Amino acid sequence: AADPGNEITAKVMVIIVNMWLGIPYTMLMTSGILMNIPADLYEAARVDGASKTKMFFKITLPYVIFVTTPYLISSFIGNINSFNTIFLLTGGLPAHGSYTAGGTDLLVTWLYKLTIDSEQFNTGAVIGILTFIITATITLITYRNSKAYKEEDTFQ
Repeated sequence: AADPGNEITAKVMVIIVNMWLGIPYTMLMTSGILMNIPADLYEAARVDGASKTKMFFKITLPYVIFVTTPYLISSFIGNINSFNTIFLLTGGLPAHGSYTAGGTDLLVTWLYKLTIDSEQFNTGAVIGILTFIITATITLITYRNSKAYKEEDTFQ
């Protein structure tokens, strides 16, 4: 059996590396969005007597969420399929058995191991198809229910 301490350490390191890779891009995008919020909105809110907190929750936050929704959805799906980080850092280890997923395996890394290492092509094909169906369904439902889809011409 694998040492639980090593498994937790491996999971934490994978999360830290994913954050290290993703946060700079997200911050650049968010700062660009913040610089493009029309100043007229803030000026009108100040004239109407809105506090900074009210302006944040009524102007800034909705604008940022509206613009970043498609990115957040694709980032979430990208993290589900984060093969390179898992495979290069841990290889899915610590292992729990010959045909079971390891402690840090995702569906895509387990699929790779099943097909390349164990030659379980049938199981790998099923996992690949199910991963696609699940991620495509989540993406479509989430995006179709977002304001970015329903009100796409609002912030132009």
